[in-house]
Amino acid sequence: MSLTRSLAGWAAALCFAASNPVEAQIGLPQTPGLPSLPSGLGDRLPLAGRTAPLAQQAVDRALQVPSRLTGLVRRSRGALEVDANGWPVVAAEIIVVDMPDRARAEALRAGFRVVREERLEALDLTTLVLAPPRRLSLERAVERLKALDPGAEVALNHIHTPAGLEADAAASGAVAPPGPQASGASLGLIDTGVDVAHPALTGSITQRGFAGPPRVGAHGTAVASLMVGRNGAFSGGDPGGDLLVADIYGGRTTGGSSTGLAQALAWMVEQRVRVVNVSLVGPRNALVERAVARAQARGVTLVAAAGNDGPAAPPLYPAAYAGVVGVIAVNGRNHALPESGRGPQVDFAAPGADMAAAGPAGGWTSVRGSSFAAPLVAGLLARRGGRAGAVEALARSAADLGARGRDPVYGHGLVAADLRVAPGTIGARGRLAR
Repeated sequence: MSLTRSLAGWAAALCFAASNPVEAQIGLPQTPGLPSLPSGLGDRLPLAGRTAPLAQQAVDRALQVPSRLTGLVRRSRGALEVDANGWPVVAAEIIVVDMPDRARAEALRAGFRVVREERLEALDLTTLVLAPPRRLSLERAVERLKALDPGAEVALNHIHTPAGLEADAAASGAVAPPGPQASGASLGLIDTGVDVAHPALTGSITQRGFAGPPRVGAHGTAVASLMVGRNGAFSGGDPGGDLLVADIYGGRTTGGSSTGLAQALAWMVEQRVRVVNVSLVGPRNALVERAVARAQARGVTLVAAAGNDGPAAPPLYPAAYAGVVGVIAVNGRNHALPESGRGPQVDFAAPGADMAAAGPAGGWTSVRGSSFAAPLVAGLLARRGGRAGAVEALARSAADLGARGRDPVYGHGLVAADLRVAPGTIGARGRLAR
């Protein structure tokens, strides 16, 4: 696909979002669509402040930072800023992966300061977080680091939504109890904290915070119930299963960071989790991409929401990373939601609307979006052992929808259709859809 056609499709997605007031998955802005770029361009386009070719200028003119994200940055009181493409990032933080000692010394001589350094043994990764020299923008600082070490993997510390957005911040006030030890759990969740007292969550759930103590979140609780929930007519993909929960938000404005996501993945690998669900979205990020690849090499299957920016929108991450199982949502008639993403990153379709999930105070709520389709697939993969061949076996059981064979709308087809529970049948109240 040419750049011109891809940009045109991206612009069409913005028009789609503006003219269709449907809610997108939690963490996604409603209108216009998320500020993202055609697949693979996000890391390669010239940075702000440089003379840009016409194609770059067209992107710059088209980019509109959604009010939800600009509000997030504004309320952060300087803790967040935006990158050249409009995505929130942790202020004054640049991540370098596996930086050689020579390049590190040169960076320090150039005025960079070490904020923190971490060794993720389970992923065989060392991350160095640097602060740029005074009066140097993040974009210029990244350029300077790459000039010092052309082979370096440099990234900003991007925020993966739903970090700090209004609905989730309000729902993340209570510190989440750790829950009983889920030893030997085959399923993991990277999200907000979970209400382990909900009657649907009968298995053992162990929680750990990567942005302070884990805190109960509406999003994480709903997703967890669709992974392992069991209560009367309600059943998740792996009912009653044990679950490890990594809260990378902690109710903090800087929660949902790339460094937090990488740390959570390392913990999952340490605990020998086989299947990890990530119902979050962000831009392509060098650290997260490397962490995902290392986790996969160690036997972890990642399942992620494919996003809800419309059929012409470019892919979102982590669903679009190689080997990640991307999932879109269908409604009660098994039609893809109009806001669902499309493309080769889509592996499966699953129920994600006209259905209930765990809600506040032990109750139930109606949900909508690919955030809530992905956990059903993760649960099904865990029931199949989560090992090599599980994705292929699930694909063979999928109901072919759309074009014959695998297609960019439904992937291999529909799974988990029997797990949809209509909101009215269990007295669901309210709605969780972003």
